Order: sequence, then structure tokens, then C-alpha cells
Amino acid sequence: MELALFDFDHTVTTCDTYGRFLRRVATPEQLAQAWWKVGPWLLAYRLKLISAERLRRRVTRLTFTDRHLEDITAQAAGYARDVLPGVMRPEMLEQIQWHLKQQHTVVIVSGSLDLYLRPWCEAMGLELICNRLESRDGRLTGRYAQGDCAPHKVAQIRRRFDLPRYLRIHAYGDSSEDRPMLALAHERWYRGNPMKPRRTAPASAPPARDSRA
Repeated sequence: MELALFDFDHTVTTCDTYGRFLRRVATPEQLAQAWWKVGPWLLAYRLKLISAERLRRRVTRLTFTDRHLEDITAQAAGYARDVLPGVMRPEMLEQIQWHLKQQHTVVIVSGSLDLYLRPWCEAMGLELICNRLESRDGRLTGRYAQGDCAPHKVAQIRRRFDLPRYLRIHAYGDSSEDRPMLALAHERWYRGNPMKPRRTAPASAPPARDSRA
């Protein structure tokens, strides 16, 4: 029994799907205010003055507070159907399919939202660990239901899976937030490149190519 853990944005995809989704669902008023409500925070993030976690928390609150859950859910379904297929890395889809053919348990572990990730994962036959938006009486609060899972991927994985039961663990990521998850794995890939394995890789495993090279 083997386990394959995949980060989503910039690992399975070519872009940040969460940022694109936020722009898709933002109201005209939110878009007009974005340059001064979000712009300075984005600059601070790029200068490494604030964390990705703080930036996500702010834009999530600004975009979703008091929005109708039903409306956002419908837009997320359309996003999963119409947008996600066009931003996938073919080589990573091939890697996922290889794991599925080997009957490995394949999990997307992401700081993005279940509203659009779950339909995609269900269609692919994948399990999912990700962020969920909190709602009350049909309206979103602008907060995550159980906090931002991205900085706590390892804790979420350990809570969900009995890791010692797996003969081999594979992990794929692209950012510093993924490194603790990668450390769980015997076979690990960072930005499409293999890291030093904990043990010898299965000889039949196909290489994960980096289309950004």
C-alpha cells in the first residue's frame, strides 16, 4: 500500500488557482478597491515581509465576508468545469494517473478551496485535504472553517492517514509550505525535480518533468 501526496497550485497546475478564483468571484466594488486594500499586502508578500498565510487570510476575508454560500458554490462549480482543465500540467496529470493505475492512494493537499477542488478531485478519483470556508445561515463569514490548513499540511495528513501503514510515500510540491510534507515521503519531487530519496525509487515510476524549465 502506497500514498501519493500532491500540492495543487503551481505543482499540478501552471498558476495560482485560488487567486484566479478570487478575481472571478469578486464583486465590481471589491475589484475597484483591490489596488489599495490588497495591493500593499501583495507587495509586502513579494518582499517577504508577510507570510502567504497572512495574505490568504486577508484576501479571503475581503472577498467572501457576507457573500451567499449558494452563489459562490455555483461559481466554484463553473470554475472547476471551465477553468481548471486549461491550467493543468500534462506531465503531472500523467504522474497522478500512474499512481492511480498502481492502486496508490492519491491525495491533493492544498491551501486552495474545497468548493472548486472537490468536484475536480471527485472526477479524478482523488482524496482531498484543503481549506473550507465557514458559513452561517447561508452566508460566508470570510474565515476558514478550521483555520488555514496550508501551514499545517503535515498535521492534516497525519490526522487523516495512518502513515506507518504505507510501504512507500510519494510527495510533490513547489513552495516552502510544502517542505514539511515532502519530508514525510520516501520519494519527493520539488518543482518537478527529484530530491534525494529516503530509499531507492520504484524502477517503474515515470519521471515527473518540469515544464517550467
